[in-house]
Amino acid sequence: MREDEDRVRRAPAHEIGQALDALSVEDLSERIDLLRQEIARLEAARTAKESARGAADAFFKR
Repeated sequence: MREDEDRVRRAPAHEIGQALDALSVEDLSERIDLLRQEIARLEAARTAKESARGAADAFFKR
């Protein structure tokens, strides 16, 4: 049960606005990759919501 608690409480890999001075070049590259993946995920979610909204608008404007 302790492992589950640790997993839930673990800090995020990157926190917006955190100090970057102590990070290595490799760490920064990993963070950039992580954030690019998150941006792609957010854009996909936005696209899906826009499509759903468009479909709903089309249905109700008949």
